[in-house]
Amino acid sequence: MNQENGSRNLALLSFIAGAAVGALVVALTTPKSGPEVRNDLKALGRRAKDKVGELGGKAEEVWAESKGRASQAVADLKRGVQDAAYDLRRGTRAAANDLKHDAREPAENLQG
Repeated sequence: MNQENGSRNLALLSFIAGAAVGALVVALTTPKSGPEVRNDLKALGRRAKDKVGELGGKAEEVWAESKGRASQAVADLKRGVQDAAYDLRRGTRAAANDLKHDAREPAENLQG
């Protein structure tokens, strides 16, 4: 799901960058006076700044979500390793006790 969000954000960013470049080309190739071109470029700059701010906010949200998921995954992995280690210790103790029990019977039979 994170890859989908990343792909969508990249596609959106690419689209916006392409639109900005297209708007810049149109602004520079359209026959206008100097003040008109400057005003157009200022407006384009403001719109680009606003879009970058929006994308920055979205990127922060995605980063925070990814960070939270990674932390949860690490906690789950740690808990799984601890559970496995506990099960291994418990199984080893049970096997050792069984082995001691199995070794005592023949020893008792030899003595008795």
